[in-house]
Formats: sequence, structure tokens, C-alpha cells
Amino acid sequence: MGDDIFHGINTDFTEYASAEEPDDSWNEVDNAVALADDQRIGPFTIVALVLNRMIGTGIFLTPARILRGTGSVGAALLLWAFGGVYGASGLACWLQWGLSIPCYTIPVWGMKNVPRSGGEKNYFEFLFPKPRFLATCMYGVPFILLCNLSGNAIAFGIQIMRAAGHEKPSHGAVVGLAIGVLTLCTSLNIFSRRGGLLVNNFFAIVKVLTLITIIVLGFVKAGGGLSGTGEPAASDNFNPDKAFSTNRHDLASYVHSMFYVSYSYSGFEQPFYVLSEVKSPRKTFPRYAPLAVGTAVTLYMLVNIAFLCVVPKEAVLQSDIDLAELFFEGVFGRNQRARSAMAAMIAISAFGNLLVQTFTAARVKQEIAKEGVLPFPKFFAAGRITPWEYLRRKVVGERSFEAKEIDSHLEKTPMGALGLQFLSSIFLVAVTSMLDPRTAYNFLATLFSYVIMGLSGFIVSGGLLFLNVTGRYQWKEVCNYKPWLGIFPAMLYFVANGFFLFAAFAQPAHDSPFGREKARTPWYLVPAIGLSAPLWGLLWWLGLKVKELVDHQKLHVVRKPLICPVDTQDPEGEWTQLSERVIKSWIPAAVGGIELGVR
Repeated sequence: MGDDIFHGINTDFTEYASAEEPDDSWNEVDNAVALADDQRIGPFTIVALVLNRMIGTGIFLTPARILRGTGSVGAALLLWAFGGVYGASGLACWLQWGLSIPCYTIPVWGMKNVPRSGGEKNYFEFLFPKPRFLATCMYGVPFILLCNLSGNAIAFGIQIMRAAGHEKPSHGAVVGLAIGVLTLCTSLNIFSRRGGLLVNNFFAIVKVLTLITIIVLGFVKAGGGLSGTGEPAASDNFNPDKAFSTNRHDLASYVHSMFYVSYSYSGFEQPFYVLSEVKSPRKTFPRYAPLAVGTAVTLYMLVNIAFLCVVPKEAVLQSDIDLAELFFEGVFGRNQRARSAMAAMIAISAFGNLLVQTFTAARVKQEIAKEGVLPFPKFFAAGRITPWEYLRRKVVGERSFEAKEIDSHLEKTPMGALGLQFLSSIFLVAVTSMLDPRTAYNFLATLFSYVIMGLSGFIVSGGLLFLNVTGRYQWKEVCNYKPWLGIFPAMLYFVANGFFLFAAFAQPAHDSPFGREKARTPWYLVPAIGLSAPLWGLLWWLGLKVKELVDHQKLHVVRKPLICPVDTQDPEGEWTQLSERVIKSWIPAAVGGIELGVR
């Protein structure tokens, strides 16, 4: 197996073990994060990453918009059910990609799949290896700008103000709180990698218990319990003669409703962004990632049913209040305490969402920086010792951090990439600050769904179909995971995303909740911006080419992973990446005959 198959991936394993220093032609060297065994992510954290990311503001703030968009209890529940199938199909695609590439041919041991952090970045680079860096830029620039939860940061600000009794918070207060929570999440992940993961796991447990509580309250109310509080249960919602009755017949409203469903189900991809930090990806991911997604889908369906057991459909259609708030009023009565409790619950959920996205998305931005296409790539790509680790080592009195045997086991975090994640989040908060906070949240949530889930998912699943059908790049030998339904999940995900991407241009009806009058933004704005996103990366790549022409040099990047068997007693089994050495240089353009695609 050579570079003609792996198109640009360095398969010379002897080079990885080389301890020689680079010669004078290399001007930047980055020793990426090296993790000790006890620092690697285990099964419970994988589940927690998915649940903490999937269970965010969406399940509280979007059900009302989806019900108003469909005008029907039955149609709304069907969209939520389809969203579960849609999310599970996406997970199957990510599993097949993530557990298969990169792939190396190692002397004696043969071909080995060694998962790497970065998610879709790796998949796009595999599909489109030439021209070099084009796929990296076309994916990386939109990801850097848009893949953050600035919308959830705004939702956090809104809900904190509402919990404090301010039903219509000012723009300044919401923006200030959004910036504050983004700063807190970034600072926590910088201060301690392990601490950030522990807090993530804690919030995942809290969120699951919260949804279970809502489910129990809704079913108890529907069964005649809690009769002394609130209003009677909404039994007509599930009347067979009324469940599918609707006043909404325009396709655009259903499409926009599905965008909000897909936003709520996004999150299954999060562990794939940190694959290099997982203890045994091939063993744990096929078991625990589906478990996490299945748990989220089940909870979402039951929570929606619980909401509708308490709140009549007409009460939702005739108001602009979130379904979660109407639920709490139906259970505990119409009072400020119920509204404040609901708002605090959503704020807590939003915080957990922001925390996990800060951790995972920063790792992808670190991987993008390793390709050398960003300014100051070494700064953004390097892992640095966390302040917590520094203080801990000072207390226990261990010798100098310069000693390699100590340094290789110190807890590190990509501080530069975390800073980049923070700045991109602040940028979107600032850009949308002139909008009403609720409008800003809805716009950012829809844009995130369109670009990060819809557009990326369309290419990822389409590429997977292409490889499975054509067998290009010897995919059948490279592929290390076979979904039990074969190519059906990829086909469903591809068709669904393709439909949503273009159907989003259909104009909603005048009275639709997604029309311009109620949404306060043109319906075509999100798909127009979303489809233009890859062009931002194309312009960046063209700028890189112009720089090469002007300087008469070419960018050359070599990535040398240190890989070994997960079980040293079984080298024929699964292999994992321990650390990575990245070497970037600018070489004279006259040296045009060498291969610049080595990874």
C-alpha cells in the first residue's frame, strides 16, 4: 500500500520513530499534545460528551417553534422521530469515516487504521487530496468562524436575565452575559483539561436527570396527578381525530422546522473531534456513541410527549411563549417562580453545551492550524502545560519541566486554539448584537445547522456513498467499520441533507412563524450565507497561492504521528496515536519535483 492509495498520507513508519532533529530547512516544529494513559478519554466521557452537547437549549426552546411551524401535534412528533433516525444515520457515517482514516502501512504489521482528531476535516482531505490545502481551507475557514455555540451563549444570557425576573432583557445585558459565559468556559478548559472533562461529565448527568424529571411530571399530570396545581392536562392533543389537523400547508415551514430539529440532534459528532485523545476508539466508539445517541433520542421523544401531555396545542399556537415555560406553568401554576425555575434550567443546559463545544471544537481548530494555513500556526497548533498541572507539580516538588520524561506526561491543552474558539464566538455575538436577542439566537442556531450539520453532512455522506459504490482509493480495504445497514444510513443522510439545503430557499407563507414578519430576518439569508461559506475558504486558499507566487516558495508540512498498539501484547490488534510532531517549512518553488502532500 503506497501513497497512490492513501494519496498524500505518509506511510513510511520508520520516519515516525526517528529521533533526529530537523535540518535547517525546517523553521517551525510543534510537538503536539502527548497524553499519559490515565489522561485518555474513556467510555463514560464519550457518552457524556455526546449527551452534554446534544441536550442543550434546543429541547427547551425549539419544540414550540416546530409545533407552530407544522401546526400539528402528530406532524411535530413525526419530525422529532425522523430527527432521531437522521441523527443515528449521521452517526453511522461518522463512525465509518472516523474509525477508518488515517490508515498507515507499517513494516511487519501491515495496514493499520489509526483514528485522528479533527472530524470532518480529515474526511474532506481524504476525498479531495489535490490541490493541496484546498479542502483544508474550504472546510477550515467556515468551521473557525461558525462552529461555536455563540447562539447558546446568547440564550444563556436571555435565560439568566429571565431567571432574575427580567422578561424582556436589554441587549447590553444579554451580550455581556454571553461574553462572560464564553470567557468562563474558555478559562476552565485552559486552566485544567481534566477539570473541564469532569465538569462536562457532571453536567451530562444533571441534564439527563432534568429531562427524566420533566418526563415524570408530564406523565403524572396526564394521569390525573398534581390536580391541585396549574391547569388540566391537554388530553385533546393525542385525540386521533385532531392530532394531525393543521393550518400549515407550505413546505418551507416544515423545512425550517426540520432545521430546528437537526440543531437539537447535533452533537453526535463531538467525540470524533477528539479521537486522538480516546483510549481505545475502535473498541469503545461502536458501543458507546450509539448508546449516547439512542439515549438522547429516547429522552427527546418522551420530553416532547410530556410537554404535550400538559400544554394544549392551541395555547402554543396562540402565543409566542416557549413550550417549556408553558409546561412549567401547567404543572406548577402561573407564577414567577415557575418561570424563573424554567429559565434557570435552560441556562444550566446552555452552559454545559458551551463547555463541551469549547473543548471539542478547539481541537479541530488545532488540527487546522497544524496544516500551516493559518497565521502563527505554531501558536495555534501547540499544546501547552495547563496552569493546574504547573501548580500541582510545584506543590509535589517534582524537578524541572524541561525534563522530557516529565514533560511528556504533563497535562496539556491547546491554549492557542481555545483562544481562537473564544474569539470566533465573540465575533458572532458582536455581529448579531444589533438584533433582538431571541432573533439572534434563532438566526445563529439555524445557520449552525445549515453549514456545520447540513452542508458538511451532505459532503461527508455523499463522499462515503462515492467511496462505497466506486471502491476508489481501495476503500473496501481501508474501511474499518461496516454499519449493519450497509450504505443505507449514508444514503438517507445524503438525501435528507440535500433536500434541506435547497428547500430552505422556498419562501414560507406570510403567516408562518418562519416568515420575515415574525422571524425578522429574510428566509433566504441563512441558506445564502450557508452556501457561500466554502467560498470563504476558497478565497483564503487563493490568498495562500498568491503568497507562494510572490515569495517564490511553497508551503510544506510533514505530520509525524507516534503510534503504537493499544495493547502492547497484541500488536496485530488496534493501534492508537500517542502524540504527533508537526514540521512546517517554506521551500523554494524551484524544488517542484518533490511531493508536497506528505502528512
